[in-house]
Amino acid sequence: MPGGTRDIALVLGGGNALGAYLAGAYEELHDQGVRPGWIIGASVGAITGAILAGNAPEDRVAKLTRFWEEATLPTSSTPFLPGLKQRQIYNGMNAALAALFGRPNIFRHRYPGLWSALPWVPNDVALYDTAPLRATLERLVDFDRLNGGQVRFTAACVDLETGDEVYFDTARDRIGPEHILASAAITPAFPPVEIEGRLLCDPGYTNNLPLDYPFREPLPRDLTCIAVDLFSLRSPRPASLDAALERSQDILFSSATRRSVAALRREFALMERQDPDGPSVRLLHLAYQAAAHELAVKTLDYSPASVRDRRAAGRRDMASGLALLRAGPAPKGRFDYVPVDSEDASAAAEDGAGGTAALPLGKVA
Repeated sequence: MPGGTRDIALVLGGGNALGAYLAGAYEELHDQGVRPGWIIGASVGAITGAILAGNAPEDRVAKLTRFWEEATLPTSSTPFLPGLKQRQIYNGMNAALAALFGRPNIFRHRYPGLWSALPWVPNDVALYDTAPLRATLERLVDFDRLNGGQVRFTAACVDLETGDEVYFDTARDRIGPEHILASAAITPAFPPVEIEGRLLCDPGYTNNLPLDYPFREPLPRDLTCIAVDLFSLRSPRPASLDAALERSQDILFSSATRRSVAALRREFALMERQDPDGPSVRLLHLAYQAAAHELAVKTLDYSPASVRDRRAAGRRDMASGLALLRAGPAPKGRFDYVPVDSEDASAAAEDGAGGTAALPLGKVA
């Protein structure tokens, strides 16, 4: 287990169909015997975290697998022809199918939805209905177990009226399907959820990876925090309008992570001056690196090939990250930031599900 007797927290970011990367990352954690005691999630990260915290350890991978089998479109498992352009067409067509017909375990069209753009149709606030997701959560998650305290679970949301971040935490709240729906309610695609008088939605636009939350209370012991991001700040220069749009989306959803890491560096530097021997943190950070065939609509791409490739990339990136934690030099100071190298992660993404060789270890920043 990374860090010996250290506590382990797992932070999972949002990204809709990109969440297959989270499933692969957790599978590798599970296979290596790593059992987080606290899971914090936003959007599809909250869905993933609820499935993990709401099931016995031996059932978690099977339940995650079932979720993604149901989410994956029943189309061709691979493009009909090889090549980058053919894969982009394949991805785009599958994203269009998801947008047109929804995913039966996550979302479906609602009325009036998009029709409310017409002046004679009543107003609406979302395009899709997430009632299927509620049914899926009730089927795949044991909410008594989730709230039972075996694994602490936190779901992140945003108050749509005030812009305030809102967290539901099993340490003090009883969490139900509605809290997960609120965390996954990215507007205007999905409808916000009213809970206790507050209208709540997905926190993606403000804090897509709620990395700061585990540090809002004093650390009782040393902590290993594993953060899995679905958007990356680093990417090659865009060479098309679609790539420019994709890059803008990545920066929007990933920028808060950079600010959170910088703030944690400053905070722990100050604490180290006051108490050099206090609890320390090792922060392992993985970020999904989209392959060259990914499009700006990648968060709606539930194609069999993309879901499979993302899960494989998540496994390889997590394996590289855990190797870094185990083989890296002893950390100095109370805060140690360990990112999986973006070039290695890009290689994993480009390799898709076909590569089986272990990636080289990334660099420690």
